[in-house]
Amino acid sequence: MDKNEYRVEIKYLFLKGNTPMQIIEELDSVYENSVPSFTTVKFWAAEFKRGCKSLGDVESSGRPNTATTDENIAKVHQMLLDDRRIKMREIAEVMNMSKERVCHILNQHLGMRKLSARWVPRLLMLDQKRVRKSISNALVAQFRRNKSEFWHRLITVDKTWIHHYTPKTKYSPHTGL
Repeated sequence: MDKNEYRVEIKYLFLKGNTPMQIIEELDSVYENSVPSFTTVKFWAAEFKRGCKSLGDVESSGRPNTATTDENIAKVHQMLLDDRRIKMREIAEVMNMSKERVCHILNQHLGMRKLSARWVPRLLMLDQKRVRKSISNALVAQFRRNKSEFWHRLITVDKTWIHHYTPKTKYSPHTGL
């Protein structure tokens, strides 16, 4: 049974003059394990005593969810593409929304996570895979055309030294934290 059907029965039994304890015993004798909790029965009995006529849930006060729109998701995505090191707080300030909503957009809608101070996709999207494949194919073709020139350009390029550095993270493979 759904909760509104239970509320109808609670209201009926309340109007007959039953106490919340009697109502829960009556429901338990008929429905056994699927009855609402005593707290719920007591709450609805108190509501009906105050004169509540509605059996539905009262709309909660609060701001409607207007921040997660396709337009805002696109703006947040563009901000990330412009600067992968942008902070959630900065995005929230620019977009005039809460950090929690920005976090929700980044994680749930864009599939991003923070990795070493950069926002990166959790998984590569199809177009990103295609771009990487085409770049790899172009590099293989260059290598096959002229191996010595390929290695010379790849390593020295413009005489800029490139150092490989793996930053330390808080993640420990042994503990999973």
